[in-house]
Amino acid sequence: MADRAVATRRSLEVEFFRMLNRVVEPAVRRGFGSPRLAPSGFIVLETTGRKSGELRRSPLAATRIGRHMIVATFRGDRSQWVRNLAAQPRTRYWTRGVPHDTDAFVVREGARIPASLPAPLQRVVRFLVPYTRAGWAFAVLSPRRPDARRKLRSRRAAHC
Repeated sequence: MADRAVATRRSLEVEFFRMLNRVVEPAVRRGFGSPRLAPSGFIVLETTGRKSGELRRSPLAATRIGRHMIVATFRGDRSQWVRNLAAQPRTRYWTRGVPHDTDAFVVREGARIPASLPAPLQRVVRFLVPYTRAGWAFAVLSPRRPDARRKLRSRRAAHC
């Protein structure tokens, strides 16, 4: 009986967030609530469903640190976007109505912090790790580096 109550509560929680996201996501994607003068605000994170392969959009609170964004949820691994990012870190987010291609790093206890993150951001990540034990989930969205072929093409075009 207790298992059924837990399953019902989770189902209601999932449906609540789906309904909320359907209402909020279009406005946030267009730029409503985006981080501007203040470093925190809302973004829309696009992930690829790890099972379905379908595009998923989630409006999330985010904090900008330099060229990086940190997103968080108190729902931890119950949030599908966290699981999707762990499975497929190449992603995109929208802020101010503009898409940004990124590579994500899901903050987890024992996970190796990418050396490509600036030192101040590495300290922030280390600070966040203990909160993951309390059920929180965090991810760092880093600007995607252009692949080598794109760099080569742009260099060739500059020399022509």
